[in-house]
Amino acid sequence: MCLAVPGKVMEIEERDGTRMATVDFGGVVKEVCLEYVPDLAVGEYAIVHVGFALQRLDEESARKTLALFEELGLLQEEFGDPWEAAAEVDREARQ
Repeated sequence: MCLAVPGKVMEIEERDGTRMATVDFGGVVKEVCLEYVPDLAVGEYAIVHVGFALQRLDEESARKTLALFEELGLLQEEFGDPWEAAAEVDREARQ
């Protein structure tokens, strides 16, 4: 499943002419392209899908959504280690 996940912008830099950010998704940190939301600033939240910030989001909504995703196990599903996930599927199949 591919989700649009809220994240907090921790750092912004220009890389090869492209605005990029380090974004924290409730403890998981990823690099994100800011070209669709060029005025996004450090400390703000954005909805991110497949590595692109798509829209600004208020902090309360972002925190509530991240908490819900965590409760449902969707953050692990979205950001977890694919090798570990494959090993878990294999373990379950052998039982």
